[in-house]
Amino acid sequence: MPVRLTWLLGLFLGALIRPVPGISTSDRDGRTLHRTKRGWMWNSFFLLEEWTGTGKQYVGKLHSDMDTEDGNVKYVLMGDGAGTVFEIDENSGDIHATRRLDREEKALYTLSAKAVNKTSGLDLEKASEFIIKIHDINDNEPKFAKDTYVASVSEMSNVGAFVIRVTATDADDEAYGNSAKLVYSILQGQPYFSVEPETGVIRTALPNMIRENREHYQVVIQAKDMAGQMGGLSGTTTVNITLQDVNNSPPRFPHSTYHLSTPESAGIGSSVGRIKAYDADVGENAEMWYSILDGDGQDMFNIITDSTSQEGVITVKKQLDYESKRLYSLRVQVTNTHIDRRFEQLGPFSDTAIVRITVTDVDEPPVFSRTLYIFEVDEDTPAGSSVGTVSARDPDTINHLVKYTIDRHTDLERLFNIDSNNGTISTLQGLDRETSKWHNISVLATELSTALQTRVPVFIKVRDVNDNAPEFAMYYETFVCENVKAGQLIQTISAVDTDEPLVGHKFVFSLSSINPNFTIFDNEDNTARILTRRGGFNRREMNSYLLPVVISDNDYPIQSSTSTLTVRVCACDSRGNVQTCSTEALLLSAGLSTGALVAILLCILILLMIVVLFAALRRQKKKEPLIISKEDVRDNVVSYNDEGGGEEDTQAFDIGTLRNPEVIDTNKLRRDIMPEMLFPFRRSSPLKDNTDVRDFINGRLQENDSDPTAPPYDSLATYAYEGNGSLAESLSSLESAATEGDQEFEYLSHWGPQFKKLADMYIGQESQRET
Repeated sequence: MPVRLTWLLGLFLGALIRPVPGISTSDRDGRTLHRTKRGWMWNSFFLLEEWTGTGKQYVGKLHSDMDTEDGNVKYVLMGDGAGTVFEIDENSGDIHATRRLDREEKALYTLSAKAVNKTSGLDLEKASEFIIKIHDINDNEPKFAKDTYVASVSEMSNVGAFVIRVTATDADDEAYGNSAKLVYSILQGQPYFSVEPETGVIRTALPNMIRENREHYQVVIQAKDMAGQMGGLSGTTTVNITLQDVNNSPPRFPHSTYHLSTPESAGIGSSVGRIKAYDADVGENAEMWYSILDGDGQDMFNIITDSTSQEGVITVKKQLDYESKRLYSLRVQVTNTHIDRRFEQLGPFSDTAIVRITVTDVDEPPVFSRTLYIFEVDEDTPAGSSVGTVSARDPDTINHLVKYTIDRHTDLERLFNIDSNNGTISTLQGLDRETSKWHNISVLATELSTALQTRVPVFIKVRDVNDNAPEFAMYYETFVCENVKAGQLIQTISAVDTDEPLVGHKFVFSLSSINPNFTIFDNEDNTARILTRRGGFNRREMNSYLLPVVISDNDYPIQSSTSTLTVRVCACDSRGNVQTCSTEALLLSAGLSTGALVAILLCILILLMIVVLFAALRRQKKKEPLIISKEDVRDNVVSYNDEGGGEEDTQAFDIGTLRNPEVIDTNKLRRDIMPEMLFPFRRSSPLKDNTDVRDFINGRLQENDSDPTAPPYDSLATYAYEGNGSLAESLSSLESAATEGDQEFEYLSHWGPQFKKLADMYIGQESQRET
């Protein structure tokens, strides 16, 4: 018989004693019991979690039938937690748990055990597998999914209305005892709400809760295990419940009467004031609509709803007049926009109030009797004639004087004038309807005391007067054939008149005198026909005829004019088609060929070219030189006939010479123009040291540098200095005698030939005065 292992397990509830094969035991009656021949079957063992005893927790004992107690058997434990969580005494086979176990961390362990010969190391038994299950104890409290829940329910709800469901979980074993059996209860929130013990559903407990009285509630829910019995563990959560608004509160005006005021000058659509009704509801349930039910101001005012502030805005509907009416009364109604039919019995959801509006006086500008004026005047009316009268008044209680003027921006030609006192418009000059049929001007009425103005448009129509004579409607190209016969139509003419008679135009056509060549026939439809009186016209004798046509109208006074029709004589074929009317045709008929005409034109062109060439040669003739005699060029004056360019002209002189007098080039002439004399005037070079000029400049420079009144910026000082050492001495008249008679010019004759002309001029004048 194969040897079996015997397992001895010590449990928390007591020791499990099992018979060992091959060992007999006695029962209570003293009888000897013998084990039958069968194997020992085992696979599950239990161990309590969270053991609080001292030392290691005993699990059980392992013993093999092959163990003869000689110490040659070794017990080995393998599997989950072997060596860490569980350990075995290899000699005795006792199994212990090395630490406190937590079922929620690991609920069971799968292990295997065997017996091994210590000497040979061979297995005495095959490994047998077993499971150690951890028994649960109530060591975990219930936990909710959230620490805080947020829920809402409509106000005015019935009892038992669903609010929210809260759930909690327990980590303990649900299959073992009541450790995980939860019961829900409400700790805070009565009597408004309740909770179902088994499901955690929160419901309303009071009917018709009103949001306007209280909107927010805080409910504390508890979940307890052990089916709610004493000693069970519990957890709590908070539920914040908000009552949702419904339209159960009607709007109400805080006052039964409102007083507003507005000036009479308030524009149409301008705001007079605001009124507001209050509704305890919120959101769309508090939206209101204002309207005017009745009142004597219903036609003068309007009310609109401000959707943002939920106020009623009263506006001006028609223009107000303090002098006409000063007080208005309105009955205004406010109504909820969204009405909940479930709560109609709480209504009516509307309210009314009286609004009294006072119109205040404002100093208004003058008011014209009409919004616009239309006058008519005949054209060519003499200046100063009356056109019409405008009238304006001061609408205020105190009637101020009004002055009338014309806005000259609308009457740039100054055609009209107005009497500033009575508003009579008159003409300043004659009007011409043909130039302008209408004149649009603006008249201003101004209060003398306040300078307030009002403008009114005035339209002046210029009536037509028959002052223009009719004339040809267009320019007519009229011709007559040389081979024409008498009585043949050569032209149909019509006329126009810038006047506009009431009955329409009626023109009469006639010739100013009897014409032997042509005659006219009036068609009496404002047209006429020109007919030939004879035939046999000849271009060589007369190539054109002037035919005066008299055109008259039928208006009063009758106006007429004479228009001249030019009739050209042309060569025509047998069917009357014009072939030519030009002068060249006449020349050809006279015997001149085209080549002869070309030759004549060439000759004329050559003569014109000769005349142009001759004129050009005359212009290129040289002028007579200014210097007639070349005996003494020093007495000649070079004339440039050129105007200087001022300070900006840097081409007429060398600027370097002014800056450094020592580099003066005596032969340098002006570079901008060509002198007219052949030989330039040569002068002697000045002294190179120029000490007198330098000393003069340095002295003036020192004076300016030491001058305390000199400006703090660079400035230009100009001096007139002639220098010294000249044979002619000073020519300035600053130090001359008071009269010309005190001057002596004899010394000029001793200066040399350079001053000979000058000496002759002054000495000659002196001798003439003496004579």
